[in-house]
Amino acid sequence: HITESTVCSLARANDRDISRAAEALKPAARARIHTFIATSALHMEKKLRMTPEQVFEQARLAVRFARNLCADVEFSPEDGYRSDPDFLCRVLEAAIAEGATTINIPDTVGYAVPELYGTFIRQLRERIPNSDKAVWSVHCHNDLGMAVANSLAGVKLDATLQDQLVELIVGIANIVGGAIAWYGRAKAEGALSWTP
Repeated sequence: HITESTVCSLARANDRDISRAAEALKPAARARIHTFIATSALHMEKKLRMTPEQVFEQARLAVRFARNLCADVEFSPEDGYRSDPDFLCRVLEAAIAEGATTINIPDTVGYAVPELYGTFIRQLRERIPNSDKAVWSVHCHNDLGMAVANSLAGVKLDATLQDQLVELIVGIANIVGGAIAWYGRAKAEGALSWTP
């Protein structure tokens, strides 16, 4: 039985998926629902066929619904890195206000570069008034081979992100050979002990 770890179920931002996630998590000692919806203009228009206002409302209601079923809720704006920063800040502020305990910022298409991604995370944290009410995490894809570097750039700016980094390193181990060895070496050398 899993007792020391949080079991997380990923669910699209709709009541049906979130309800199924909550049902699946019932046996877990520590549970988390991770809900997500796309926030980039391209994804909203082509993938979701929704307006920004519809996406904003769906994100807000999804987090509220998930929080009524589970005390630990993570929210991700899919394709967040390519999203309009003003719209993204509005969505994330609402998600936190509705009860998101973790905010995850994905580079869904893997096109970020470290200097810009780290600055992007810092600016979001500075602009969102209630950003201190949630743990922040990063989720970088490796399309350009930059996932580890981008994640470190995001984490370097905020100590609360460090706990979430392990998820990334383990997750990309299948894509980037040696990522686990790299993480162990970096941890041992103190490279993951940044302060904000």
